[in-house]
Amino acid sequence: MRRGAPQDLELVGPGAPGRGSRGAPPPSGPVVPVLVFPPDLVFRADQRSGPRQLLTLYNPTGTALRFRVLCTAPAKYTVFDAEGYVKPQSCIDIVIRHVAPIPSHYDVQDRFRIELSEEGAEGRVVGRKDITSVLRAPAYPLELQGQPEPTPQPGPPAWTPPPSARHFQESPHQQLATSSFVLFLLTGIISVAFLLLPLQDESGSQLPQVLHVSLGQKLVAAYVLGLLTMVFLRP
Repeated sequence: MRRGAPQDLELVGPGAPGRGSRGAPPPSGPVVPVLVFPPDLVFRADQRSGPRQLLTLYNPTGTALRFRVLCTAPAKYTVFDAEGYVKPQSCIDIVIRHVAPIPSHYDVQDRFRIELSEEGAEGRVVGRKDITSVLRAPAYPLELQGQPEPTPQPGPPAWTPPPSARHFQESPHQQLATSSFVLFLLTGIISVAFLLLPLQDESGSQLPQVLHVSLGQKLVAAYVLGLLTMVFLRP
């Protein structure tokens, strides 16, 4: 892909025909926010299972929405379930695999577009979002990967700091990691608590009205909980 050259967005997926989206009419009426995570895709050429990413799409509305995934370079990617439906107030995971991890594609930015439309074959587009994609080179040369590390030659013993010095050097990093983990854990507990609380218009609950939450607050809590899940599960 030439940098700066205009590119058509085409549907990308196993056996999906290319359909350009240039010239598509802009969405009319209420616009639905397109909530996706992560906001940008970064592929690594040295991933063991191949360069791939998991894209999570959220539907905060009360109706099912049709989605499709478009790309400026469909020959370089395979998208499983490139189009389909997202249930109301739910989410779906889209697996995107880079099928051409060659050096000429390193650090070249491509663009994906997520389009949401009303349910039905001719439903109008109610939301769209563009995300960038880039393939990063391996951290180490490919010819060096998989080879055993060379045996170190005997030499003068390296100076080792005393235990007190090592503790002083490591403790700030350990404290920072512990504080971040505690913060993420508390945020996750609060999000789960919001999801368990009853809605404002729900009747028959024994909890006081001040503990009833709105549907929007529950959607935000579910979105935050999804972000925290991706943070903990990311290698």
